[in-house]
Amino acid sequence: MSSARFEPAGPLRGGLRPPPDKSISHRAAILAAMAVGESWIEGYLDSADTRSTLAAIAGLGAGVEIADGSKPGALDVNVDGIGLRGPGERFPAVGAAPTIDVGNAGTLMRLLPGWLAGQGRGRWTLDGDASIRRRPIDRIVEPLAAMGADVEGSDGNRLPPLTVAGAPLEGISYRLPVASAQVKSCVLLAGLLAAGATEVVEPAPSRDHTERMLAAAGARIDAETLGPGLAVRGRLPPRRIVLDPVERLEPVGFEVPGDFSSAAFFLVAALAVPGSRVRLEGVGLNPTRVGLLGILSRMGAAIEVEEGSASAGEPQGTVDARHAPLRGTRVAAGEVPLAIDELPLVALAASFAEGETVVKGAAELRRKESDRIATVVEAIGALGGDAEPLDDGFVVRGVGGLRGGAVDSHGDHRLAMLGAIAGLASRDGVEVRGMEAAGVSYPGFERDLLSLIG
Repeated sequence: MSSARFEPAGPLRGGLRPPPDKSISHRAAILAAMAVGESWIEGYLDSADTRSTLAAIAGLGAGVEIADGSKPGALDVNVDGIGLRGPGERFPAVGAAPTIDVGNAGTLMRLLPGWLAGQGRGRWTLDGDASIRRRPIDRIVEPLAAMGADVEGSDGNRLPPLTVAGAPLEGISYRLPVASAQVKSCVLLAGLLAAGATEVVEPAPSRDHTERMLAAAGARIDAETLGPGLAVRGRLPPRRIVLDPVERLEPVGFEVPGDFSSAAFFLVAALAVPGSRVRLEGVGLNPTRVGLLGILSRMGAAIEVEEGSASAGEPQGTVDARHAPLRGTRVAAGEVPLAIDELPLVALAASFAEGETVVKGAAELRRKESDRIATVVEAIGALGGDAEPLDDGFVVRGVGGLRGGAVDSHGDHRLAMLGAIAGLASRDGVEVRGMEAAGVSYPGFERDLLSLIG
C-alpha cells in the first residue's frame, strides 16, 4: 500500500480534459463484442477496470485490437464482435467452466452475466479481487433467475464468485426495488436473447448509457416517463424501458466523452480553494449523470456549462468552475441516482459550506467499492470536519474548512481522490494511505491535479 501527501495549495488554474468515461467505456466494449462485425471505440479509458473488460470479451472470443489514443489516458480500440450468441457457440473450444477475472470492475461483474445467461449453452464463472468478493450481486441474480437463468453465487447467492450457465430465457416485467443502472443494464442485455419483450421499471431515472448505445446498435428499445416530473430538488418520476429481442446488433463507432465523475473532483477543488478557476473540456453531459451540478448550484457554486457535440447519443461539452462561498443543502432520494458516484464530493464540499447538508435515500453507497457512507464520514471526521452517518446517507455540518490529517482509501478509488482534493483545500495537508486505488479509474489523477497548481 502506497501513501501520498497533498499539501495546501494556492489557486488551481487552467484547463484539462478528464479521462474517458468509465461507465461508457465498459458498455461500449461489451456491446461491440455482442455485435456482428467490427466496431471502433475512440477514447476508451485506459485503466485497470476497463482493461479487465477488454480481457473478458477477448476471452469470450471477440477480436480486440488496442492502440494508444490521441487523448490523455485513452486508448483506441477495435472490436470484432462475435454476435449475441457467440460465447455459447464458441464454448466447446474454450473448455469447461472457464473463469472470467473481472478484477475490481463492478460494472463488468454486473453487466456481463446478462449476456452469458441467455446463451443456451456454456458455463462461466466470474470472479475478481478481494473487494469484488465483498460487493453484493443478489440484485442481478434475482431478475436473471426470474427470466429462467441458471445463476449461482456464494453466501446464498449474495456475493461473488458467480457462475452462469447458458439457458433459454423468457422476457419479464421487472420493477427495480432501487434505481440502479447496472442492474437495469444486466436485465436489458439478457432481454436481447429472451423470448418475448422485457420490461424494466425503475423508481427514478438512473444513467441511461446502455439504452442509448443499444438504440445506436439497432436494438428495438423504448423508454417513457411514468407521470409528470417534480420541480423540487430534482425529484423525478419512475421510468419504464421496454426492449424486444433481436437477431443481431450492428457494429457502431463510439467516441467516449470525458468522465463527469472524474471531472467532479476538479470542480469541487476549484470551489473549495480560494482564487481557483478550472475549465474542463470534453466532459460527458448526459442528463442522467450530472445531478451533482444541480446540487452544487443550490449550494451557491459558480459553475458554467457549454454544450458541445454528441456521439452515439452521448452529449458532451465544457464545464467552468471557480471559487465561491457555499451553503448547506438537502439532497433528496430522487436526486441520488443522478449523482450516486459524486455524493462523497458533496460531503467534502459541505465541510466548506455554511450550515448543514443532509443526504438521504443513498443506501446504495453502502454497496460500492467500500461502504461509502461509513468511509466518507470517517474521512471527514479524521480531517477535522463534522459528519455523522445515517442509515441511508449522512449529515455534514460546515466548519469553514478542514484541518487536515490522514485518511485511508480502503481500496476505494473515489475515496483516495477525495483525500487528495481535501489536502489541497485543508490548512495542514492530508496523507492518503492507499493512493494507488485511484488507478482503478484515473491512473493520471495526480499528474493532472498537479498541472492545475500554480
